[in-house]
Amino acid sequence: MRLFRSSELLGIAAETLTFALEASRDTHPNEYMGFLRATDARDLGLDRTGQVITDVLVIPGTTSTPESATVREHMKPNSSRAVGSIHSHPNGVLRPSDADLATFHAGEAHIIIGAPYERDCWRAFGPDGDPRDLDVIDVALPEDEAFFDFDQTDIDAELYDE
Repeated sequence: MRLFRSSELLGIAAETLTFALEASRDTHPNEYMGFLRATDARDLGLDRTGQVITDVLVIPGTTSTPESATVREHMKPNSSRAVGSIHSHPNGVLRPSDADLATFHAGEAHIIIGAPYERDCWRAFGPDGDPRDLDVIDVALPEDEAFFDFDQTDIDAELYDE
């Protein structure tokens, strides 16, 4: 496990995107909402530095309607792997609303998925709301791991590797 990694966001794992598309479809006609976490590309077997989005965190107590999704911010875990957010627009519009832009400050990538939730029905945006490129990367996702599964030995080893 790498604790310190390149901040470059390379893309989203294909399996993670498929999960989000299916979750959005299952939540329709209400909005779907989650937060994105990334894994170091080297930990996924890629010979590149950077990060790949591998997880969508759904926060307990999230409420949604056809027009919005509301997250209890105090329930959001504090994670060094957090890189942004993902939510659906049941109306199919693939651009951020003013309310979306107000939440984009936390993270470097924000994904909007639109109905009918097909493979090409999504767009990524930066914190300023401008569109950004985000590749879909076919990698094997890591096994589930403890949320804070590291100790000082791991930190020292990571620092030594750099």
